[in-house]
Amino acid sequence: MAEPELVDVVVVGLGVGGEEVAGRLAEAGLTVVGIERELVGGECPYWGCVPSKMMIRAANALAEAHRVNDLAGSAQVRPDWAPVAKRIREEATDTWDDRVAVERFTGKGGRFVRGSGRLDGPDRVRVGDQVFQARYGIVLGTGTRPSIPPIDGLADTPYWTNHQAIEVEELPESLLVLGGGAIGLELAQVFARFGVRVTVIEAADRVLAIEEPEASEAAATALRADGVRIETGVRARRVSHDGTTFTVQADGSTFTGEKLLVVTGRKAHLEELGLDTVGVDAAQRYLPVDGRMHVTEGIWAVGDLTGEGAFTHIAMYQAAIVVADVLDHMRRTRGGPDASGTASVVGGAAGVVSAVGGAMSAGGSTAAPGSVPHADYRALPRVTFTDPEVGAVGLTEQQARERGVNVQVGYADLTASARGWIHKAGNAGFVKLVADADQGVLIGATSVGPAGGEVLSGLVVAVHAAVPVSQLRHMIYAYPTFHRAIEDALRNLRE
Repeated sequence: MAEPELVDVVVVGLGVGGEEVAGRLAEAGLTVVGIERELVGGECPYWGCVPSKMMIRAANALAEAHRVNDLAGSAQVRPDWAPVAKRIREEATDTWDDRVAVERFTGKGGRFVRGSGRLDGPDRVRVGDQVFQARYGIVLGTGTRPSIPPIDGLADTPYWTNHQAIEVEELPESLLVLGGGAIGLELAQVFARFGVRVTVIEAADRVLAIEEPEASEAAATALRADGVRIETGVRARRVSHDGTTFTVQADGSTFTGEKLLVVTGRKAHLEELGLDTVGVDAAQRYLPVDGRMHVTEGIWAVGDLTGEGAFTHIAMYQAAIVVADVLDHMRRTRGGPDASGTASVVGGAAGVVSAVGGAMSAGGSTAAPGSVPHADYRALPRVTFTDPEVGAVGLTEQQARERGVNVQVGYADLTASARGWIHKAGNAGFVKLVADADQGVLIGATSVGPAGGEVLSGLVVAVHAAVPVSQLRHMIYAYPTFHRAIEDALRNLRE
């Protein structure tokens, strides 16, 4: 058995959150080993946020060109996927090569190991024949992988996940999409705008089922206008492939297409992490953590595998907390106000992150010296980048009512606003506010429209800071803007 090598911190999984933690701790002067079996940076830069938004940008440009006929004369447009695929390959992913990301990490002083890391008892991580023992802690950031439903026949077919959809060089003539969540709808609209015949099959009674019903309807209406066939309340029962065509049999209906994209959720594969060696149950969908991202003594987790939302901004938010807490733990372990000489924890997590070169606060209010603010997800923002964009924060109306909140709801149609009327073609959207009438604050909001994700920012601040509704009503909202619809929604707040 290999003798363990003593280091300060081991980070298993260098996705967005893990890379951030490993890099910041290495910059602070700790000996950090970062382990990754796939690509450093994870899903976001290679198969998620970045390349998918490049696809969406291109598809939206096509849609805007078609809108010229309603606004400024006439235009003809011919879709061409080649420049989109080239941009994803060359600008976003370096043809799915992480050399630059690896060098970014090692340039900060970190040590990179390619392989699958696994816990090997308290404070230990094994990678093949190598064993590392961590003085101050282990951080798990192994993310999630597509959760493939146990549909009869599916496993024996060459179905796509989001990886194949992002990497595609030549578009199919037709595409079936299993799953009507954010990823499914974004990709469905992109492919439809490039001329692919798309059918979305969703088991729930509406697409974007986690969002407000009005948001679901707005997204479905927009996609149908782009030619997407949407089938809700339909569960796939069997999938087959004859070498050229997929066939999906679903609740009495049969759908066929050249390709099949499966986007029915994601799952953390905890059974691969050796959690049993540290007394943690691996038979869970996600890895539970406390407010400072602790899994158990000496082990932290960050990013998608914590189950707090598969968003880059959540991973980065959690990473700041982990960096602060690991450094605080190191200080307390060594003794003294800052025995390491590398970071100050005075003023809480913000002080720690600032000391290691970070611009991001860990969130929450400033804590007492030597403490770290806990994670606060009350104002977790999320955006589905369809056209129109669907931005949301906090609780939906239904969630608030289920919690027994005395709910007030305010709604404003974006098309009835001055900016919506001016915008004309492509102006569909709305602002919906959910308020706690007893507390007099917003606890949730949805912003749908051409800039739905951008309009959301002010609503996130309002929910996060619990700004009184009375104060929001007395703000000045610039005219004519999309965000001015917030003022109309506030005016319409009622039980």
